[in-house]
Formats: sequence, C-alpha cells, structure tokens
Amino acid sequence: MYDVIIIGGGAAGLTAAIYTTRRKLKTLVLSVDIGGQTNLTQHIENYPGYTELSGPKLMQVFEEQAKNFGAEIIFGKVTKIEKTDKIFEVRLANDEKYEGRTVIVTSGKVPRSLGISGEEKFMGRGVTTCAICDGPLYKNKKIAIIGGGNSALDAAEYMSKIASKVYLVHRRNEFRGEAVLVDRVKAAKNVELVLNSVPLAVNGDKFVSGLTIENAETKEKKDLDVSGVFVEIGYIADTSAVKDLVKLNSKGEILVDEYCETGTDGLFAAGDITNVPYKQTVISAGQGAVAGLQAYTYLQKLEGKTAVKADWGV
Repeated sequence: MYDVIIIGGGAAGLTAAIYTTRRKLKTLVLSVDIGGQTNLTQHIENYPGYTELSGPKLMQVFEEQAKNFGAEIIFGKVTKIEKTDKIFEVRLANDEKYEGRTVIVTSGKVPRSLGISGEEKFMGRGVTTCAICDGPLYKNKKIAIIGGGNSALDAAEYMSKIASKVYLVHRRNEFRGEAVLVDRVKAAKNVELVLNSVPLAVNGDKFVSGLTIENAETKEKKDLDVSGVFVEIGYIADTSAVKDLVKLNSKGEILVDEYCETGTDGLFAAGDITNVPYKQTVISAGQGAVAGLQAYTYLQKLEGKTAVKADWGV
C-alpha cells in the first residue's frame, strides 16, 4: 500500500515525487518513460537555474532527486484507475496492480497523428515523433518535418546539424513558435521552408522513401525525396485510464483547481494533462509541487492531523 501513486515520470510527476517523499510519504511513480515531453527538447534556456541544458539531462537531475528522497519508479503504461472507498487501484497494461491512498495524474500528452496514408504503416520505419530520440539515425539523409510550433522548429534546428537536407512543411504561411527559434531555423542553410502545404501520404516499400504534399492554395501536388518524416504537430491528452473519475474540458484535459484537485477526493492532477494554460517544463514542475503538497495535506486530514503550514502564514 502506497501513500501516493504518481502516474507519469515527467517534470510534474518527478517534482510531485520529490515533495511527497520529503514529507515521508511512501511514493510510487508509474510511467512509460522518464522525462516526458521535456526529453524532446535539445536546448532548454528558460528553466531557472540553468543557462543552457538539454531536456534529457535536466530530467536526469529530476529523477536523481526523486530517487534520492526515496521515490520508487516502475515502468509501465497505466490502463485503469479505480477507487473503492478511500483506496485507489491502479492497473498496468500487463495486469499488474498497485494500491494507493492518493493518486496524482501527471501523464502529460501523447503525439498527435497526421491521419494520412502510410503514417501508421511506416511508424518506426521512417516515421517518427521524436527528433532527439531518432535523429542520429538520419545522418546525412534527407528528411521532412511536419509542423509549425516550437516542437517542429526545435526539431528542424536540431536535424539541420545531422541531416543533409531538412524540409520543414507547414500548413500556414507563418510559424506559431517562438521568434528566437524561427530565426535559428531560417539561418540554417540546409533547411527549406515548405509553407502553405499539407502532407497527403507517406510513401515507401519497407521503409520511407518519400512524402507527398499539396499546396493549400494552388492544390498542386509534389513528392519530396526523403527517407524520414518527423511528425511534430502537437499533442493530445490521453485520459482514458481516469476518465470516469474526473471532469474534462473541450480539449480532453483534466479540470483542476488551484490546489490541483480534480473533484474526486484523493485524486490530483498536474502538468500538461490538466487545463493549465501554458505547457512549459517550469510550470509543470510548479504544479507537481502543488499536487504533492496537497496530497500530503489530504492524508494528514484523513488521519485527523493538522498539516504543516508555510512560514508565511495561512
């Protein structure tokens, strides 16, 4: 029996684990990976305390801190969360079950798919959603990146140092990402901007050999000779495991209050899986801290104790 079970090993989940273990709560982190979406960023320059650090390295620091304070980490995909009386049962895809007095959902979001021909067929064989993970496999090759936000721009800058040619395909004429990233991509000589264009099909035999695109204005179609297609069009919330216990907004995100409470006693949520307006590592970490402290407060009240207050008062 755990005091706290945390779903997700990204910035929110690991921060929550740091705070719960420091309060001497028996804490379990269940996750498919460590780092979450922060792992997909090669350069982080806006996280306080670090002038420049890669996403994976920053998340390693988070993980080490959580483990040093006693957090237990088990890898697996959570498929179901149920509550009976005051106990939560969390089930993994392999049917393993864990019980906890509280649960903090910090599972973030999953990559959005293009929904075009060949995408699913060639996933892992030329189609990828992680430039940092798979980029080195495309050294000196031609690749296409789909998207116009920070993820796509970051991937384009990163891949410009690896691939021989990078096509950045975006359905609009302007980018939605940060200006500093746009400037870096435009400065890369081997990056070609393919604007006002949408992907129609991923082509190939056993592996990707090309991408068919269409101009959104002229409807002209053409094939790009590429061996890799990087899908960077954002993420969606996967709340299937907990949908019966929470309320969702129109985007499928979990609705929480300022204490990261979901409306179900003992169930909290933090980070990108929630309706927090800005999806940033520092914000997810902050929410994780709030959720961890509130889980502690909840358990103290269950035991008839008074939770420790901050020095600056009520």
